[in-house]
Amino acid sequence: MADSGRPGSFDVVVIGGGHNGLVTAGFLARAGLRVCVLERRDIVGGACVTEVIAPGFRASTAAYIASMMRPEVIRELGLSKFGLKMTPCDPLLFVPSRTGRPLFMYQDARRTAAGIETISRRDARAYIEFDAEIKRLAAHLEPFFLEPPPALNGGLASLRDLARLGLRMRKLSDEDAGRLMLFLTASVADLLDARFETDEVKNLIACSNVLGAHNGPMTPCSASGLMFHSMSGGDELSQGYMGHVHGGMGTISEALATAARSLGAVIRTKAEVRRILIQNGRAVGIALASGDEIRARVVASNADPKRTFLGMIEAGQLEGRFLEDIRRIKMAGPCAKINFALSEGPVLTQWPKDPTPAQKSDFTVCHGLAYHERAWDEAKHGRASTQPYVDCVVPTHIDPTLAPPGRAVLTAFVQYAPYHLKEGSWATERERLADRVTDAIEEVAPNFKRSVMARDILSPVDLESRFALTEGNIFHGDLSLGQLFLGRPVPGWARYRTPVRGLYLCGAGVHPGGGVTGAPGYNASQRILKDWKTKLLR
Repeated sequence: MADSGRPGSFDVVVIGGGHNGLVTAGFLARAGLRVCVLERRDIVGGACVTEVIAPGFRASTAAYIASMMRPEVIRELGLSKFGLKMTPCDPLLFVPSRTGRPLFMYQDARRTAAGIETISRRDARAYIEFDAEIKRLAAHLEPFFLEPPPALNGGLASLRDLARLGLRMRKLSDEDAGRLMLFLTASVADLLDARFETDEVKNLIACSNVLGAHNGPMTPCSASGLMFHSMSGGDELSQGYMGHVHGGMGTISEALATAARSLGAVIRTKAEVRRILIQNGRAVGIALASGDEIRARVVASNADPKRTFLGMIEAGQLEGRFLEDIRRIKMAGPCAKINFALSEGPVLTQWPKDPTPAQKSDFTVCHGLAYHERAWDEAKHGRASTQPYVDCVVPTHIDPTLAPPGRAVLTAFVQYAPYHLKEGSWATERERLADRVTDAIEEVAPNFKRSVMARDILSPVDLESRFALTEGNIFHGDLSLGQLFLGRPVPGWARYRTPVRGLYLCGAGVHPGGGVTGAPGYNASQRILKDWKTKLLR
């Protein structure tokens, strides 16, 4: 419901009520600041929402799995008492195979290896070693997740950051340093070809780790996704955590909003920010599309960097290399999302006998690394994949309340769907892509096509218009190595501050990047609170 509060003055105005904006608001309000969150839609959550897709059917229309949601956010804001309940995804996924040798991936590597052993004993042993290796290496990167990139511009802060980096590097052996470099720079295909002999095992590992990025499994540096998805998350701080959210992903945002309100934050929906007000080089508030103005000492933007600096700041307020770098940020989202209302759940022909609800809730249609790479090859040349990669979740096996009794919801993450099409437009291509996705699922679940009652199709253009994601990029910018850490959002401005004094970024466009983690919002709130105690914001 829209807040009817009148225009006024706050310590902090947060632009955008997505989950990171709500995290920022919650921690700032907890510290005693007067905070106002402004959301243009009639619901909070940004892309982390649950929406009605057909009468009686609710789906997580954009973000669809809680992956690496930071326990610090869950615990410190008390989200469990505000309705957040997650069930771990276990198995993490099921991958059918055209060779008739499907595989499950479980949270427990030994259980996964037991399935692999029916195909290859060598690969079963290699999988145990590979899982331990990647989790060990990811643990070295974990501490960087909840802190800003190091300051390198001199001064005491730089010395402290460099000392902290040095202490961490001392814990890294020469061997692990070399292996870490390999994992960050190799292609998924090269990394797996060197370790495994069976195509099914390679595909099992690869297909869940090239998501939402401008690459395929044979692209150099694509293996870095393996590191990212091995970070910890969930209330119990489990490495590689993925969870089903009861009530859909919107429950996370609703819990965050309730927590922020309980701490004194004001949240207004149907409140679109048109412009950031700047006087004498510093942010002093915002102007709404309605014409109202709200004054604040700090403005924190949860919008993506391009939308913030190219759309909300008047020409002439910023110039030079910073704006050039903002324009260069690679967006052009490569994926689509399709949500299905079903008369019955999909029945996969390669499931084991009497599968559990958990085993039926996640599966991926991707018939090998070459299949995946061909899908990417088409996208590189401006064509939506004719045989798409489709990651499917059937949340109604875990939470039946999302659909009428006996019915089901399936939400499909689709690669690849380039924002810029070489021919035609998404106005016509969106239905064709949805038909191809339906056919792909039908191949592994022959009852699927006849069960479809309705579908909610979100091409990159639709993701942009519905969720205000520039060029439909779900991560507020590509997660390539050049756009991470010290390069996120742009070189020289990786610590949440911006060239406009009092204006901060708190969304997925800043370190550590996308996904429903809450980490960018948390880190930005800590930066703002530190600056609040100094003369920087006076």
